[in-house]
Parts: sequence; structure tokens; C-alpha cells
Amino acid sequence: MSARPTTPAARAGLVADTALALLAERGMRGLTHRAVDDAAGLPRGSTSNVARTRQTLLELAVRRLADREERVLALQDLPAPREGADALLDALALTVHRALTQNRDLTLARYELALEATRRPELRAHFDTAGARFRTHLTALVTALGSPSPDRHALTLIAWADGLLLSCVAGSYHAEPPTIPDIRADLGEIIGGMLGTRSAPRSAPGSATPS
Repeated sequence: MSARPTTPAARAGLVADTALALLAERGMRGLTHRAVDDAAGLPRGSTSNVARTRQTLLELAVRRLADREERVLALQDLPAPREGADALLDALALTVHRALTQNRDLTLARYELALEATRRPELRAHFDTAGARFRTHLTALVTALGSPSPDRHALTLIAWADGLLLSCVAGSYHAEPPTIPDIRADLGEIIGGMLGTRSAPRSAPGSATPS
């Protein structure tokens, strides 16, 4: 295990990351202050010092989830539409594939928190605020692509991605997630339909292995 964090910010980060890992591994019932202490290798009571109540622990996990998913998705670093549809589709497909594979546990934790937010109105606001980061980036992207209805099209893309992730991370397709070229083909068809254009599906470049 790494050295024990020495600053409040580092300790809060460790607690939040451990909470997300526990959510993915054990589900909501497995997330307790004591479980976080034990899994993180912290003295008993450390998690309570960072997040006194279960609600504050969940809020901490939601904020950390948003930060980590923003880094994974990195929408602000995607190629600009002016660089061409091929480059943009390659990058979007790789981003979705990462969420399906190397960041699978983070995706599982998000679904656990999303379901809990439906039962905790006080958590709902935090979850929605965190999710707005992604929605804002995606709406700006489809606007730049020339969408005549960016809010509706952003929702369509988010719904498609969420459905794919749920089916392939926790649903009946968990054993056979789609390849990057398959995801790219889907995105090309969806975005092409939105914009009234055709983007011919093709295999992503050989360098498209998740990094």
C-alpha cells in the first residue's frame, strides 16, 4: 500500500477513491465508514473525520466520480469538428471504449450512485450538478458540428452511451463488449442521422488500442 496521506485533501481523495472502489465491488450496502477505513488502510474513524455522515460520504464520492470521469472522457480535448469527422469519431469511440473496459469499475460506481440518488433527493442535486459538466461539453460539441437541435441531440447521444454502458458493463452483453470500430460505426450512424449526413463506418486506426 502507498504511504498514508498527510494532508486533508489527500486523505479526502483517498477516502473518495476507496468509496468508489467499494461501490463497484460490493454495491451500496457494502459502503460503510468502517469498510472505507479498512480498505484504505486507515485507522478506524478516519473516514468519519473526512465525511461525518453517510450523506456527506456519498456526496464526496459523487464529486470524485465527476472529477475522474471528466479526466477519462476528456471531451474538452477532443478534436475540433473542423479537424474532420473521422478524427472526431475515432476519439469519441476510444473514449466510450475506455469507459467500458479499463474504467469499468468507475462506470459501475456511477450506476450505484445514480440509483441511490433516485431515493435520496438531497443526493440528487449533487449528482445532477456533477453530470452537467459532461452534458455541457457534449452540447457544445454537437452545436459546433452543426446540430439544428443541440440539446435534444446531446440527450440522444448520452442516452445511447448510457444504454451501451449498462448493457455491456452490468447487462447481458457484459461478456462481449463492442470493439472500438463497432462503437465508431454506431456513432457515425447516430451523428450522421442527426446532421442529415453520412459518415461511412470504418475501422479506427491501429493506434486505437485503449491507453
